[in-house]
Amino acid sequence: MGIFFSISRMEWVGIIMAIGLVWVAESFNTAIEFLADEVTQEKRELIGKAKDVAACGVLFASLIALLVGIAIFWPYLVSF
Repeated sequence: MGIFFSISRMEWVGIIMAIGLVWVAESFNTAIEFLADEVTQEKRELIGKAKDVAACGVLFASLIALLVGIAIFWPYLVSF
């Protein structure tokens, strides 16, 4: 969509940073899950909570990326 609408350089920076934020959050989430699974495979309450919090971080990063995408592309879509 960025190429189609010829978004500005600063808008590209926002899109790339939003994508990067999600990738970084997902990387931390995966690392926490691997580490927790290495410690124990049995169900442990605190490990489950740690995994949930890490997954929540990915969700928040994704929602922020969605808001950035809406903020950048909404004006282009409305005028299209």
